[in-house]
Amino acid sequence: MEKKYLDLRGLSCPQPVLETKNAIDDRSFDSFEILIDTRTSLENIQRLLSTRGDLKYTVDEGEDFKVNISRI
Repeated sequence: MEKKYLDLRGLSCPQPVLETKNAIDDRSFDSFEILIDTRTSLENIQRLLSTRGDLKYTVDEGEDFKVNISRI
C-alpha cells in the first residue's frame, strides 16, 4: 500500500488533529508522514495516536515536527 503525506503547517487546532484522524481512518494507506509546526498540534496528535493500539509513531523535531505513523 501507499504512504500518505500531509502538510498541516499553518493550520489552527483542532484542524491538524481532525486531518490526522481522517488520514488514519482511510484504510487504503499503511503509513503516513505528517508535518506540523506547533507543539500544541503535536501534543494533540500524540494524544490521538496514544488511543490507537493499531498504530506506532515516531516524531522528528527540527524547525517543524515530522510525525511518521504506521500501522502495526
